[in-house]
Amino acid sequence: MRQLMFALSALSVVFSADAAFADKRVAFVVGNGAYKNVDPLPNPPIDAKAMASTLRNVGFEVIEGSNLTRDGMTERLLEFGRKAQGADVALFFYAGHGISVNNINYLLPIDANLKSEMDVKLGAAINVETTLEQTMGDAKVKLVFLDACRDNPFAAKIRSSGSATRSVAVSSGLAEMKSGEGTLIAFATSPGQTALDGKSGGNSPFTRALLNNITTPGAEIQQAMTKVRAQVQDETNKGQLPWGHTNLIGAVYLNPDVQAQVQVAAASPTATMPAAATAGSDVELEFWRSIKDSNRPEELNAYITMYPSGQFKPLALARIAALQEAATAPRNAMPGVDKAVFTEQASQLTEDKIGLSQAKRRDVQRRLNALGFDTKASGSFDAGTRGVITRWQAARGYPTSGYLNKVQHVALLAEPVTLAEEPAAAPPPKPVRRQVQQQAYDEAPPPARRQAAPAPAVDPALPGRFIGGVVGGFLNR
Repeated sequence: MRQLMFALSALSVVFSADAAFADKRVAFVVGNGAYKNVDPLPNPPIDAKAMASTLRNVGFEVIEGSNLTRDGMTERLLEFGRKAQGADVALFFYAGHGISVNNINYLLPIDANLKSEMDVKLGAAINVETTLEQTMGDAKVKLVFLDACRDNPFAAKIRSSGSATRSVAVSSGLAEMKSGEGTLIAFATSPGQTALDGKSGGNSPFTRALLNNITTPGAEIQQAMTKVRAQVQDETNKGQLPWGHTNLIGAVYLNPDVQAQVQVAAASPTATMPAAATAGSDVELEFWRSIKDSNRPEELNAYITMYPSGQFKPLALARIAALQEAATAPRNAMPGVDKAVFTEQASQLTEDKIGLSQAKRRDVQRRLNALGFDTKASGSFDAGTRGVITRWQAARGYPTSGYLNKVQHVALLAEPVTLAEEPAAAPPPKPVRRQVQQQAYDEAPPPARRQAAPAPAVDPALPGRFIGGVVGGFLNR
């Protein structure tokens, strides 16, 4: 019985960690407040910035935007849809104005100017259900947070535009939505109700509660949302109660407390290790994958505690030693490098701002190779290169992400390396036909000189005979 309890504990640790440390996490985070045709909202851009930072800290690649027009939102959504394909976790966060027309929810870009239902349906607003289906439909876990239940600023205009034979149902808040399999949808307040934007310069009550709870170490997302609802209701004196619908299958952790989970499992007797937790099993592999790139020694020690004879133990010990060495080493940046290199997070956005051409990307790869971090100098940052950048960042004590920012790029360029000269490009080959013709010409012997044909021999006496014959014939006449 004790062995069974330990096996169950071990399995719960591993699968919880696997669900949380997903291989691929992508988030769409946008806050719209600077509206051009209605009163602006001061806080959505602040909400979005805080949410983006929080999600990056737990391993999300974030497609971020603030105060976006219709074209700007479309551009970000297309990027999000591409990167969310096959994601383990895809997260959608929007703060700003939203609208419900005939029970269909829409998000409003800052250039929206809605005067009728036709304006809404012909593309001036973003259809929520269509957007989620197109961008997140392929992800395994889908989390949707809509802080968009502010009072509808266009409601009166749209209602007044309805024809005498057809009414337009326009609600003050957003309409109820059902979640599909593997999806959690959370609204700032109940369907048809309006939510508070919060004090100017801060976060809305709903976003603040999300920030305080969804990435708490060891918090399962559905349990975290229970705390979100309680916090919002308390802050608003029961004036606002977040609403949601979930169809998740299994537990989802955005920031697991692996060490605490291992301590719980370790409390069970370990004299006989069950098959489910023996070294070399699939369970061990999943556990190792979940913490292999961690910068927290306690998580790597958790693996060693669980698998004292594990196949990845040498790697875990080496990484712990490297982290400890980096932690105790003097954190002095190289001359010309800002000390912010040790603290500033890097992401796809910061890397894009550097503007690395293909040649500069190839230069980065060649420098990493020269420093002992093997990667192919292709000029394209594929998954292999991302892993190499992560290892380089960890070895230098920089925040790890697999992406570069400006100060990290400067730091890499400042490292003394000897770059092997790239082979000179070979001259373009001659066309095959011309090569063959040239070869035949070169190998042929010089053409024989044409000699003039010898003149026919002439008898020296012939002219005299000819004249004598002519004269003799004449006299005989």
